[in-house]
This record gives sequence, C-alpha cells and structure tokens, in this order.
Amino acid sequence: MEKTKVVIVGGTGYLGQHLLQAFAGDRYDVAFTHHSPLYHLLLDAFPHFSAFPVDIKTGLGFHSISQEFGQPDVVVNCAALCIPRVCEQDPDSAISINVPFSLVNWLSSFQTNKTLLIHLSTDQVYQGIKSFYKEEDETLAVNVYGKSKVAAELLIRDKCQNFAILRSSIIIGPQTVSPLPKNLLVQWIDSVLQKGDTVDFFHDEYRCPIYVKDLVSIILKLIDRWVLSGDKQMRLILNAGGPNRLSRVQMAEVVAQVRGHDLSLIKHVSASSVDLGVVSPADISMDISKLIQTLEISPTSFKDGVRLTLQSESHPHILS
Repeated sequence: MEKTKVVIVGGTGYLGQHLLQAFAGDRYDVAFTHHSPLYHLLLDAFPHFSAFPVDIKTGLGFHSISQEFGQPDVVVNCAALCIPRVCEQDPDSAISINVPFSLVNWLSSFQTNKTLLIHLSTDQVYQGIKSFYKEEDETLAVNVYGKSKVAAELLIRDKCQNFAILRSSIIIGPQTVSPLPKNLLVQWIDSVLQKGDTVDFFHDEYRCPIYVKDLVSIILKLIDRWVLSGDKQMRLILNAGGPNRLSRVQMAEVVAQVRGHDLSLIKHVSASSVDLGVVSPADISMDISKLIQTLEISPTSFKDGVRLTLQSESHPHILS
C-alpha cells in the first residue's frame, strides 16, 4: 500500500513535534519544515523523516520540497507567531508568518487538487463576549494575533479547494522530544505552586484547553478521512477545544488538586487589573459538539489531561 505523504510546516514547534512522534510508524512518508536549530535533535529522534529549511514569510524552501519529496497528500500548517504580546509589538511579522500567503501559493502551484491543507487556527478569532462560541459565529478578534489568524482563515477559504481549519484553544501536554524554551501551562503552574509562592490567576478569563494528544488524534482522523475519500473534497472549520470551560483560577486549582499543592497559594485577580501589553478576550470558550459529531471523538477532560501531562514529566522516557 502506498504511504500517505505528509508535510508538517513548523515541525519544530510544540504541536509539530507531537505530530512527528505520532507519524513515526510506517504508514506515512513524512517531511517537516524548520526555521530553528531545534531540528537537529528531531533528525536524531526521527532519522527517516526529511527536513527542509523554509522561510514561511517569503516561501523560500517550498520549491525544494516539491523537487525532493514530491506533492504531499496532506500539509499540516503549525507554523505561527502565537504569543499575543509579541504579535502586538510586531504586527508586520505576525501578518507575514500567520497569514500563510507563501504556503497557499505553493499549494496552488500543483497541477492537481489532491492535497489537503490542515491549518491550525485559534480560539482568539472570537471576540470573547459570550460562552461557547460556535463555528458559524462571527470572528471579531480583539488583538493582532487573533486578527492575523482571522485573515489566514479568509485566505484559505478563498484560495484553497480543500482544507480543514482547526480553531485550537490552549494546548496542554507533555514536553517535546526537543524541549521548547517557552513555558508549558500545566508544568509552569505546577512549578510555581511547588515553590510555595502565592501566584495571581485570572478568575474572569475563560478557555477550553485541549490535551495535545487529542489534537493529534483529530489531525490523524482528518488525514484518514481524506485518504479514504473518493471524491477528494473537504472544506471544514472545527472548534478544537477540550470539553471543559475553565478560568485560569480553575485551571490552577485542578493542577493543585492533582499534585496536592496548597490551594491558598492561588490568588484570584481580575484580568482587567493587569496590563499584559495586549487586549485578551474574556470568554472564548467553544462549543465542540460539531468536532465530536464529525470525527466521533471523546476529548480528554482537563483533569485527566493534567494527570497524563504530569505523569509523563516524571517518566520522560515514555513517549507514547
């Protein structure tokens, strides 16, 4: 049986690395793009995968993939400038990285429309003034990051024939094969509470965090559906969040309960009392019933996701 050819754009990032782990079996022929020195460790971990340096801003490097790897069946776009404060400070970079002009141009260069683009968007496309947004609700982002991701969705819907856009919430889960410099939410909460310091958490900012392996499963199911479909047509937008609507305080409390930390260390503050240098939407919790019905999945609860994350941190050699 012919292997499914998959290209992961942004393979050195958090989700990208978890996808590489999932693709390590023999069903897939995998290539990933990188724009960071982390990729050397990934080549050691996944010697069968091809790595291509690509500048997502200019598109330099995509042509090499066509020549050496060929037309992929599926491209998963994980590349993004995703720290809202950084996007606010450098809107030009946010637009040129987050709106994938060069990637879309590369896909349109193929003679046949047999490539599916799975694009990672964000819950920050929503305005944040109500609970449980649905996919068809208006996207009125309140910061540069969210606006760049709205623009990306519009570009893909306009220019791509086949796509699945996943509006991901905060992703929680174990550290990656090649550890990332940024703080991972659950690990960070655990480490600050472990020190015994009091920490401020927002009680009035709501999200639906998703366990990383659920997001990987969603992507694998979309790929299987695409490979098996005869007519090769997919135009999907899905909210990709977890099953629980939680404030930052509630997230911290779950970590504290799982680890036995002192709950009194968690100080409740309002998001409006802190200037983070960026407007943050208050409530971008998402209705995920379409995701559950379309892909027949049952997402991991936040508490179980926290348990699994912290278990894997104490057994870092377990990569399953």
